[in-house]
Amino acid sequence: MSSRETGFAVCIENRGADDLEIRKVYRVLSDKEAVATGYIRVIDESGEDYLYPRDYFVFVELPKKAQRVWTGTRTPAKGRRSSNRPLQRSAARAARGGR
Repeated sequence: MSSRETGFAVCIENRGADDLEIRKVYRVLSDKEAVATGYIRVIDESGEDYLYPRDYFVFVELPKKAQRVWTGTRTPAKGRRSSNRPLQRSAARAARGGR
C-alpha cells in the first residue's frame, strides 16, 4: 500500500480495541501523519474514524462492486427494472395465502 494507506483492511488483532472485530473488513482513510507514526485511520464499529496500530490490520484489494457498497457510491442502472420483482410477486402470493 502507498504511504497514504487508504482502502480496505482486515482486522487481525484487537487487543484493547473494543470497537474492532477480528476477521472483519474496515475502510481505511488517508492520514499521512498517522502512517508516519505506525498507525492508520479506520472507520470502526462506532461508525467514527479512529487511529489504530498498523499491525492490527492486513490491507486487501476489494472488487469494484464491493468497494461501491462500502463507500456508498452507486452508479445508476440504465433502463433496468428492479432485480427483486419475482420476490415481490412471491411475497404478494404469500400474503394472499396462495402458492
